[in-house]
Amino acid sequence: MDNQQIVYSVFGLVLILALMMDLGLLSKKNKTISIKDALYQTFFWVLLAFAFFGFLWYVQGSKPALEYISAYLMEWSLSIDNIFVFILIFNSFKVKENNYSRVLLIGIMMAIVFRVIFITIGVALVEQFHWLLYGFGLFLLYTGYKMFSTNEDEAFDPHDSKIYHFLKKWLPLTTSDGNGKFVIRENGKPLYTSLFVVVILLASIDLVFALDSIPAVLGISKDKLVIYSSNIFAVLGLRSLFFLLRGAVNKFDYLQQGIAIVLVFIGAKMLGEHWINEWLDKTAQTIISLSVILVCISGSIFYSIYHQKKGMPKNA
Repeated sequence: MDNQQIVYSVFGLVLILALMMDLGLLSKKNKTISIKDALYQTFFWVLLAFAFFGFLWYVQGSKPALEYISAYLMEWSLSIDNIFVFILIFNSFKVKENNYSRVLLIGIMMAIVFRVIFITIGVALVEQFHWLLYGFGLFLLYTGYKMFSTNEDEAFDPHDSKIYHFLKKWLPLTTSDGNGKFVIRENGKPLYTSLFVVVILLASIDLVFALDSIPAVLGISKDKLVIYSSNIFAVLGLRSLFFLLRGAVNKFDYLQQGIAIVLVFIGAKMLGEHWINEWLDKTAQTIISLSVILVCISGSIFYSIYHQKKGMPKNA
């Protein structure tokens, strides 16, 4: 068994054990998650992600390890945008708090399956058609520009989304939550509850966010293991991060601009890859990328907190 197979095996084993622990010890059905519980769970997933970083460094060296932690931090910061939309979905469909954990878990598990498929196709296309990276680079430049120049997130109404209209057209839906069920029967006919709709929306919305995040990760690394592991660890931490940040996510007014700068930086890096490779080796490039991610994300969070404390309006 070579190093790559060992890392994949350890990653799979850690993932299974972590999910068993999360489901068996840290989560209980119909339990309301407190801030304290969410903090413990968030700490658990972040610690696990950094432990895998240390293991990857030990087995494969600094380059893949630094690429992994850069990609993980990129995905983790983008997760906060996901959480904002998740909150809108839960509020729009009036999901009871005791159903939050289970609905999030199922939605996130589906999102992981979709991401694995998406990543596999994306990496295969890039390996076959390298010029696609330049297309991804242009896409990230455009996305970063739009994200930076938009002062407010466009109002998102889950009931107006194409996904909801598609479900409404093809499935018999009910506004009831079915007392925690996803499908109920009425007059002998199945009806899909609001919880079922929420699960589908969560998984679908995450896939939409992946259109930004996965090209960004490809700008950091082409290693499949790095891309898979960074994405999966970040997505698995979404549930606890949701409970931890749901009351504070709207306080990070400038996080969007921080993420936008990172996307523009990675997009420019992808477009200039040929010339950059002549001046810097891959390890140096990864260290620079990691530094930019850390400075932009932490800087935007602290700047947001500073403005909140000063009571300054966002457009000041």
